Amino acid sequence: MSKKVLAIYFSQSGQLGEIIDNITAPLAGPGITIEKVRVQPATPYPFPWKGNSFFAVMPDCVLSVPTALAPFQLKENKYDLVILGYQAWFLSPSIPFNSILSEPTVKTVLKDTPVVMVTGARNMWITAFEKSKVKLKEIGAKLAGNIALVDKHANFVSFVTIFYWMLKGKKGRALNIFPKPGVSDEDIAGAREFGVVVAQHLNSGKWEDLQPALVAKKAVEIKYRLMFIESKASRIFSIWANIIVKKKNRSFWLSLFKYYLIIALFVAAPIILTVDAIFFKPFLLKKIRARKQYLLGVN
Repeated sequence: MSKKVLAIYFSQSGQLGEIIDNITAPLAGPGITIEKVRVQPATPYPFPWKGNSFFAVMPDCVLSVPTALAPFQLKENKYDLVILGYQAWFLSPSIPFNSILSEPTVKTVLKDTPVVMVTGARNMWITAFEKSKVKLKEIGAKLAGNIALVDKHANFVSFVTIFYWMLKGKKGRALNIFPKPGVSDEDIAGAREFGVVVAQHLNSGKWEDLQPALVAKKAVEIKYRLMFIESKASRIFSIWANIIVKKKNRSFWLSLFKYYLIIALFVAAPIILTVDAIFFKPFLLKKIRARKQYLLGVN
């Protein structure tokens, strides 16, 4: 019997589209139909971004406010697998991705359907994934897998390079000193290996075994330092978002948030990590291992 696969996603730069293409390539074969839909907002976000316009989306992003999408159609009413491409903006699902999950037609095809989530992130995707899991559960989807490709350079390095990419619109080397931003070309090409694993489980129908198999191939890796920073920052971002939406002069408060973010990353984060490493982490190793194990899964 023919199997139908839907891959639906939003991508500004095209990086996530490349990753989706490589993951879905091994699925192509006799008896399998692959439909790929790249969704866009009705009013496109600028790319390259202007600094102020990027920070202006923070409150709606963190507070999960959807936006109108450009019209799109799905060819089928039911699929054997849906691959959802997502990205994190301000440690939350991007506004376009959150909007995709709010579309009635998408919600219909997701219900009772195995889902694999795929991201190409700077490095922090956990909160976005956890928020998406809640929404998928509300929809009634069957989350079977998660693939998280990231920029593997140091946190402060990837912060600089990602802003260079967003503000210049090209995936080049800032000042000819920094490395190329985003997920490496090697890792993007290597995503085909994860597609092979997904294809095996699509054919067997044993979705409960998919995530352990993906983890064995390092489709998801959890670094404690990033996990720790994100857990603290996501709560603070929520506080900032709730403050800013109540202010008439949003631009002023968004400027404050921008400078807070820079100071937090380059000054506060190293201090907090050092304090944690000395006074807290050694006594919380069991709890940390349990948290890592949870985040490697999809339950």
